[in-house]
Amino acid sequence: MSATAEPILFEAVSTPSQSLSARGMQLLCLLSAAGAAVPGVLFLVLGAWPVLGFLGVEVVLVLWMVALHRRWSARAREVVRLTERHLHIVTANGRGGVRETVLQPYWTRVALEEVAGGVARLSLVQRGRRVEVGCFLSDAEKRDLGEALKAALLRYREPVFDNPQLH
Repeated sequence: MSATAEPILFEAVSTPSQSLSARGMQLLCLLSAAGAAVPGVLFLVLGAWPVLGFLGVEVVLVLWMVALHRRWSARAREVVRLTERHLHIVTANGRGGVRETVLQPYWTRVALEEVAGGVARLSLVQRGRRVEVGCFLSDAEKRDLGEALKAALLRYREPVFDNPQLH
């Protein structure tokens, strides 16, 4: 950390959940190949051997798309950082796209809205500007993040000074 870096008062990092581990991906490949072998043998016995090429291409294409999605979601993240001067929101979508938003923390408020179906939407609002945060989080996690952000912004707006002369 350099001498000019601002101290971080609050930071929250969220990432999408990874439901398929490396071992799960291997198992998916194995099951897909085994699942494609059954109709492949059937078509081979019936004399429709050209279908085997298309069947193989389909399996490889599906597994490639799953692997690509896993790679993108592993690199996706959202960082909400409160410093002494700014509230930074950096969202990386995993494909190289990064969106950075800077808000003034004193004028920013936290808005948690219930949308149809009970899904919560957590936003940071500043003078008509609305930035949605916590897209990777569940409803309960969005509520927790919203409460933590409210508390951090309140501490920012109303600091407690430890100075006996002020008492």
